[in-house]
Amino acid sequence: MAFKNIIMEKKDGIGTIKINRPQALNALNKDTILELSKAVDELGNDDKIKVAILTGKGKAFIAGADIKQMSTMTPLEAKEFAEMGHGLLMKIENSRLPFIAAINGYALGGGCEVLMACDICIAAKSAKLGQPEINLGIHPGFGGTQRLPRLVGRMKAKELLLTGRNIDADEACSIGLVNSTVEDEKLMETVNKIAGRISEKSKVQTDFIKSLVNKGVDIDLNSACSLEISYFASGFSTNDQKEGMKAFLEKRKPVFKGK
Repeated sequence: MAFKNIIMEKKDGIGTIKINRPQALNALNKDTILELSKAVDELGNDDKIKVAILTGKGKAFIAGADIKQMSTMTPLEAKEFAEMGHGLLMKIENSRLPFIAAINGYALGGGCEVLMACDICIAAKSAKLGQPEINLGIHPGFGGTQRLPRLVGRMKAKELLLTGRNIDADEACSIGLVNSTVEDEKLMETVNKIAGRISEKSKVQTDFIKSLVNKGVDIDLNSACSLEISYFASGFSTNDQKEGMKAFLEKRKPVFKGK
């Protein structure tokens, strides 16, 4: 489908979604959230796509939710808007595709919440991240109060949420909010290399691994390990398992079919 607020590309098993509202620093309004949701669905339903990249155009990844649109919302409209945001982030989190966030600039408020729903986050050195909602007299509404403490710990999360201060890419990396930082000009090259490497793997297993990690962290260890055993056994019913082990024994690179 044609998009107004995003650009979507597909190449070599990699789907790239670029938010295209640079004049608004890629702020998330209702239309952009709906387009992102449709794009996530489209990539997930395309059997040729094995991994997705999410980034922004211009000097922002996502500078937050659209404050101009939010400023006149009623409580009911605010609830519906928050539900839209949560729905999008859950869709990214639960997608079969590994999502890599390429943090090219400001990732504040809703932008920080979006990256926390992704599976791998690489930030440009110039990026600024944070949850500054308290400065507007509100708190995060797209999962920030819940995902942030799960990623960086409760005390650090409370500090960032209560002060509303922004942090640079290096600090974000040091607290575990992003995986690594790179020079700005190398961001997309680095992210595409990671995406390319993942795209060569069995998409059955990338789906399994993502699901196991996401489900396992919120249940007790014994239940999580039982879940892993179940998925592990299921993997031995796939052609990819047979191909992977055969290729290892034959000392060649495996060719996975995702079956």
